[in-house]
Amino acid sequence: MTATIIDGKAIAGRFLAQTAAEARALADVGWAPRLVSVSVGDVAAAELYVRNQSRQAAAAGVEFEARNYPAAISLEQLTGVLAGLNADPRVNGIIIQRPLPPHIPVKALQRAVHPLKDVEGMHPASIGNIVYNDLALGPCTAVAAVEILKSLPLKVEGLDVTVIGHSEIVGKPIAFLMMGLGATVTVCHHLTRQVAMHSRRADAVFVAVGKPGLVTGEMLKPGAALIDIGINRVDGRTVGDAEFESCAEVAGWITPVPGGVGPVTVSVLMKNAVLATRMQMDHYRRAFAAAAE
Repeated sequence: MTATIIDGKAIAGRFLAQTAAEARALADVGWAPRLVSVSVGDVAAAELYVRNQSRQAAAAGVEFEARNYPAAISLEQLTGVLAGLNADPRVNGIIIQRPLPPHIPVKALQRAVHPLKDVEGMHPASIGNIVYNDLALGPCTAVAAVEILKSLPLKVEGLDVTVIGHSEIVGKPIAFLMMGLGATVTVCHHLTRQVAMHSRRADAVFVAVGKPGLVTGEMLKPGAALIDIGINRVDGRTVGDAEFESCAEVAGWITPVPGGVGPVTVSVLMKNAVLATRMQMDHYRRAFAAAAE
């Protein structure tokens, strides 16, 4: 193996330390960041994520509250719950846990969260802002993947990047984020012919498809950075979208799964929570100042 394994936990730790300092500063002026997690129905599938988020929130100095609603709740009722959280100045961020019951479309809930409290960065406004290179509250996984690449000793400007996967909340935002940093980006998807032709010429490859073993060492340029965002269960193990052993023999840097993008994603979530709190504080201060005039 020649690749350097990227330590996502170490990167996440640096993010959390910085976020904790910012959270303390906000708390000192009466704006302690507070997150509310919303899950529906059987929480077993999301329990691990909620527990991890709660633990990371404590490390970042962010108050965390988990709320669970019955599976029979209607979309209208749940939208009303979100409206209440949007209007509550004591709540600075809202997280929608997956999975959701079939009658609750996740996109409807993402639209119902106020953009100033969209710490997951999944509201259409948050996604759309990336086109304008405005990273106020970006999609956590996409931002985490790009931050990992930025941590490497590579000059991002002019870098040839291939993104495999074009989902609305990971692949496409990564492409726009990288273009905003000056990279030349190719996006591959299920209709792309000869994906390997594109990935072999790339200095950095992001993969987020949900197919274990999709990317092999033969598909990489020697010394390239491979950011594996996939999460799959195979024979009781958690693996990514890349065939780790063969890719590690060719790549210069590679993210492990688990322990790569995942920890950084949660740290970005906490960073967004603190940023959202600061944005709301500024919003209310401007509103009060305007009312006093």
